[in-house]
Amino acid sequence: MFWCGYKVHLTETCDNDNGTDGAGGTDGTAPAAAGAPHLITDVATTASTAPDVTATAAIQHRLAERQVKPGEHYLDSGYPSADLVTDAARDGITMITPLLGDHSRQAREAEGFDKAAFRIDWNTRQVTCPEGSTSTGWYPVQQHGRDAIVIAFAGGDCRPCPSRERCTAAVRGNRMLTLRPREVHEHVTAARAEQKSDTWQAKYALRAGVEGTINQALDVTGMRRARYRGLPKVTLQHAFSATAINIIRLDAHWASRQPHRTRRSWTSRLSRLVYQLAA
Repeated sequence: MFWCGYKVHLTETCDNDNGTDGAGGTDGTAPAAAGAPHLITDVATTASTAPDVTATAAIQHRLAERQVKPGEHYLDSGYPSADLVTDAARDGITMITPLLGDHSRQAREAEGFDKAAFRIDWNTRQVTCPEGSTSTGWYPVQQHGRDAIVIAFAGGDCRPCPSRERCTAAVRGNRMLTLRPREVHEHVTAARAEQKSDTWQAKYALRAGVEGTINQALDVTGMRRARYRGLPKVTLQHAFSATAINIIRLDAHWASRQPHRTRRSWTSRLSRLVYQLAA
C-alpha cells in the first residue's frame, strides 16, 4: 500500500495549576505567563508514515534554540521512549507522558515474574530473583543500536525451581533478562510508577487542551488538506496556518483587555493587529 500524505505536530504554550511553565502539543510547550494566550511555538511536518517518536528530539531542540524550552513537556504516548525521557531530563525537561509498560510475556499475562519482580544490585552487577537465586551473568550488549544489559541465571538454579513455570518458558530452562543502563532503567521505572497515581492522571489532563488547537487549525485554516505537493511546500502551509492561529488568539486576548470597545469587523481588527505587529 502507498500513502501520499503528511503529518503535522503542533506544540503550544500551556499553564499548569501549580504555576509551572509547560508546553502542550500533539506532541504539547513554552513558558507562558498566567492569563496569557496559548500560542503555537513549534510546527513540525513529517511524512504521514513517520512514527511520532522520531519528531520528539527535534521539537525539543528547536524549542531550546528559540529560548522557549519547557520545564514540563506534555505529550501523548506516541512521542516518548526510554532514551528520550532520560535525555530530556538531563536537559532540564520533564516529559509528562504515558510510557508503555513491560512487554514481556509475564507482564502481558499478569502471571509469573516480570522484570519488576527482580532485585537489581547495580554496584555488584547482580540480580536476585523472587525465589532468592542470584544471576551468574551480566553482559553489556548493543541491541537495535542501543546499550543494553543481558542478565543470565544458571540452569542449575532455574530448572529445579518450584516457580520455573511461572518464570520462564525457555527451552534451556534458565531465565534471561534484558535491562537498559542504570540511568535509563531508573527513570523509566519511576515514571511508570508515577503515572499510575491519580495525581499524575489529573496533571496529564492538561495535554487535552492541544486537541482544541488541532480542531481550530482544521476548521479555520483548512489544515487537513494539503494545498501543494511536496514536503517543503506543505511545511510552509502548516507554518502559515499556525501563524494565523496565533494572530487570531493574540487579537482575542488583546481585545478582551480593552474595556468599552466599540464594535468593529473582524477584518478591521485584523488590519489594526497587523499594523501593531509591523510597528
